[in-house]
Amino acid sequence: MTLEIAGFLFLFLLALVLFSLEWFSPDVVALGLLLTLVVTGLLPAQTAFQGFGSDTTLMILGLLILTETLERTGVVEMAGRFLVRAIGDRTSRLHLVLLVGPAILSSFMSNTASAALFLPIALGLARRARISPSKLLMPVAFGAILASSVTLIGTSTNIVVSGLMQQHDLAPLGMFELTPFGLPILIAGLLYMWFIGRRLIPDRAGVQAGSASFDSQLYFSEIEIPPGSSAVGRSIEDSPIMQALNLGVLQLQRGGEPLKPLADTILQAGDTLFVEGTRADILNIPTTPGIAVKGAAQTLQNYVKKQDAQIAEVVLLPGSPLIGRTIKGLQLRERYHLQILAINQAGKIRYSKIGRRVLRLGDILLIQIPSENLNVMASERLFHVLDLIERPGGSPRQARLASVIFAGSLALAIFNIFPITVSVLIGVLCVFLMRCITPEEAYRSIEWKTIILIGSMLAFGQAMLQTGTADYLANWIVRLPGADTPVGLLSFFFILGVILTQPMSNQAVAAILVPIAIQTAMRLGYNPRPFAIMIAVAASTSFITPLEPACVIVYSAGKY
Repeated sequence: MTLEIAGFLFLFLLALVLFSLEWFSPDVVALGLLLTLVVTGLLPAQTAFQGFGSDTTLMILGLLILTETLERTGVVEMAGRFLVRAIGDRTSRLHLVLLVGPAILSSFMSNTASAALFLPIALGLARRARISPSKLLMPVAFGAILASSVTLIGTSTNIVVSGLMQQHDLAPLGMFELTPFGLPILIAGLLYMWFIGRRLIPDRAGVQAGSASFDSQLYFSEIEIPPGSSAVGRSIEDSPIMQALNLGVLQLQRGGEPLKPLADTILQAGDTLFVEGTRADILNIPTTPGIAVKGAAQTLQNYVKKQDAQIAEVVLLPGSPLIGRTIKGLQLRERYHLQILAINQAGKIRYSKIGRRVLRLGDILLIQIPSENLNVMASERLFHVLDLIERPGGSPRQARLASVIFAGSLALAIFNIFPITVSVLIGVLCVFLMRCITPEEAYRSIEWKTIILIGSMLAFGQAMLQTGTADYLANWIVRLPGADTPVGLLSFFFILGVILTQPMSNQAVAAILVPIAIQTAMRLGYNPRPFAIMIAVAASTSFITPLEPACVIVYSAGKY
C-alpha cells in the first residue's frame, strides 16, 4: 500500500462516516473532501475542478432548468390533474393513480420534483375522499422512486454514473439503456404496492389533510400585562413569565394601536397580547402571576372567522430558500407580515418556542398572512400552499411551447442527432428565446447544493482512480467468496449499494462505488458496463429509511 492510497483510504472512510452521520449537509462534506484532496496533493487542482464543467454537470443544470420550466408553465400540474380526473374518487383507483402518476413523471424528471407535484394533489384527494393522507402519500413517494432507473434522466444519480463511466474510457449511458433493468423493477414494485404494500400502510386515525390536522390542539386567548407585572420592561423573548407560559404571541395592542410583536419588543403595563398554544398551555394562564386573562379561549376555526388575514397550510419543497434557516433569522413577520402559528416537523406538531427551530425539507407550516403576500411568497417558490390557492402557472401557449421544446430535446437525444447534453442545452436556449421562463427565474431554480455535490464527487471518483485506490480495493474484493462469478460479484455490489444509499446521498454512493466496481470487473475480465449500471440501480433503491428526499417530502404530511 502506497502513502497515496493510505491517505485516500482515510478520506474514503471519513467520507462514509460524515455522509452517514449528517453532521454537515452532503454538499459541504463533498466540497470539503475535494479541497482536502487538492491541499494534500492527492489530486491536481486543474483536475479537481473539471467535474463542475463536465458534460454531466451541464446536463443536470439543463434538466433542472427544463423541469422548472415545465412546472412554472403548469405543464406538470396539468398532467397530474388530468390523471386524477381520469380515475374518479374510488380509493383503490386513488392508490393506482398515485402510484402510476408519479412513476410516469419520474421517468423523465427528478423523482423529488415528481413527489413534490403529487403531494398537494394527494392531500386534496384525501380530503375529498375523507381518508387519512397517510394511506395515499407513501404510494406517491414509492412510485416516484421506483421509476428513477427507467431512463437516464430519471434521477441525477444515473447521470453521475454515466459521467464516471466516461472517466474510465467507457461510453456514456444511453437514454434508455437502463430501461431493461429499471422497468422490471418498476413493474414489480408497483404490483407489490398494489396487491400487498398499500394494505400495510398505517392509517393514522384522526389525521386529516388541511388545517384540521392542527385544529385539535391549537387554541387562542387574549391576555393583558397588568401594572407591577415582572414582565413590564422586559422583551417578549426574555421575559421569564412569557417563557414559562410557553405561548406564541400573534398580536400586540398598546393604547388601542396595533404593534408588531417582535422578539425584542419591550412589554409595558396595559399591553394586550393575543396568544396561541396548546389547550393545556392556555388553561395555565389564569394560574400564572403577573398575567391577566382578557378573553375566553377559542379554537382555530373560531379564530379564523375573525381574521382579515389568510390562514393557510404550506409545505417546504426542494429549492425553497427557507430550508436550513431559522424562523427567527428569516424575519418573515417584518418582511411579509407572516405569522407562523404552528409547525409540523417529521410528524411532531409544535406551537411555541419555534423561533430558533431550523426549517427542513417537507416541513408543514400553519401560517397567518395577508392574501396578497401569500400569493407573492408562493410565486417566489418560498413554499407551496396546500390549501386555498393553486400554484401560479403560465399561459396555455407557454405550456404548449414548453411541452414541445422538452419533447423535442428528448427526441434529439433519443435519435442520436446530438449528444444528450447538447440536446438538453438546445432545449434550455429555446425556452429562454420563447420566454417560457426568464434566465433569472431559471438560475434561481437551480439546486446549487446538488451541483456542488456532483461536481465534487466526480473529482472524488477521479482521485480514487488516479491514486490507485480503486485498483487496490478491487484486488481485495476479488478474493471474497463468490466473487469468482459475475452473478456473485454483481449481487455483492448491489447489496452494498442498497445498504450505503439508505443513510447516504445517492450521488455520493454512486461516486464511491462505481470506480471500485469497474476496476474489479476489469481485473476479472468481466464487462464493466453491467456493474456500473447495477450501482446506478442500487443507489436509487432507498426505501428503508425516510432520508430519500421524495420520502422526506411526504413524511410530515403523512405523519409516518
